[in-house]
Amino acid sequence: MKLPGAFSKQTLSKIASVLLVIGAAAIFGGRYFAPTANVDAATNSRAQTAANGEDAQSVELTEKQTGSLKIGPVEWRNFEVLKSSVGTIDFNEHVLVQVFSQYPGKILRAFYNLGDEVKQGDILFTIDSPDLLQAESNLLATAGVLELQTRTLTRLSDLLKTGGSSQKDVNQATSDQQTAEGNFKAAKNAVRIFGKTDAEIDQILAERKVDSTLLVPCPISGRIVTRNAAPGFLTQPGNAPAPYTVADLSTMWMIANVIETDAPAYKVGQEVEVRVPAYPDTVFKGHVTTVGSMIDPNTHRQLVRSEIADPQHLLRSGMFASFVIRIGDPTRSLAVPAEAVVREGDGTMTVWATADRRRFVKRTVKVGIQRPRGFSQITEGLEAGELVVTDGAVFLNNKLLLGADG
Repeated sequence: MKLPGAFSKQTLSKIASVLLVIGAAAIFGGRYFAPTANVDAATNSRAQTAANGEDAQSVELTEKQTGSLKIGPVEWRNFEVLKSSVGTIDFNEHVLVQVFSQYPGKILRAFYNLGDEVKQGDILFTIDSPDLLQAESNLLATAGVLELQTRTLTRLSDLLKTGGSSQKDVNQATSDQQTAEGNFKAAKNAVRIFGKTDAEIDQILAERKVDSTLLVPCPISGRIVTRNAAPGFLTQPGNAPAPYTVADLSTMWMIANVIETDAPAYKVGQEVEVRVPAYPDTVFKGHVTTVGSMIDPNTHRQLVRSEIADPQHLLRSGMFASFVIRIGDPTRSLAVPAEAVVREGDGTMTVWATADRRRFVKRTVKVGIQRPRGFSQITEGLEAGELVVTDGAVFLNNKLLLGADG
């Protein structure tokens, strides 16, 4: 008998099968959609983190705060390829003269002091010279012999006319007179070597009086940089110390020892700009005159010597100096003022860029050539025309730091 509303066994079996399929679908479906939900959550989390990171590297300012900053565009500029180093100032030894007397003697008087300006031909000191005394004495002796031989020749020539002498005597007298004349000319030239003029020599011959005082003139115009001369000081030619040292200060040397890796960049004739701490606003110009032919094995440095013009005589030997040399053609590149670039604690370089002058974003850049109190070359990280903070970057860094701490 079949009950109303009752299901047959086959019907119940079909219903159970359907329910089993629905349950399985529900189970597997849940396992399928659960990972999708997790991925979406992770993606949203990363997006939020990225957004927070961007906010952490940006600062928004009020109009009043922005007014305290200086903002300018990224521009194209030419950058010269330069090398810089340090050195010391020294005298130009090509125009540095140690003044000795040509002959030994005792100094009688010294006329100039350390630091005095002298001109070529000025008498620096005088000495009592035995050699001059002997030369002048020989001059007087040869002058006397010449005078005697001339008289003898004249007398014998007159006697020959009257038959009182022979031709042989006249010939002998002529030979003796010519020898005496040659000796006199040699003695006269010997006195000239000591610096005596013809007028002074004529005075010696007229007065027949010798003077052993030898005058020592200055060979160049310049400044007395050392003095050892003093009355009674015995001097020998070439024996140190020299009585005086005179330097022409219109040019000076700058001597530098550059690092080995920079050595190939230096060439004779390159222009040099030199600064010294004593005159920080003055640029002294010159050129390279000598490049060392070897590297010091101990310091691994090379000698570079430059000749520096100093018409006002401001430089002093021994001064510390820094110099810059142009070693190549200018390179055109993007640039920002040096004050716009901030060196971070990890060594990276950053600038603050803005599009609307209200919101400022910190940008990491790569910097090439840097010029203190000038412009820095930007090789990566900025585009031409972008606005950057040229004065006040440190203020933005501080504000960013305070915001992060808050």
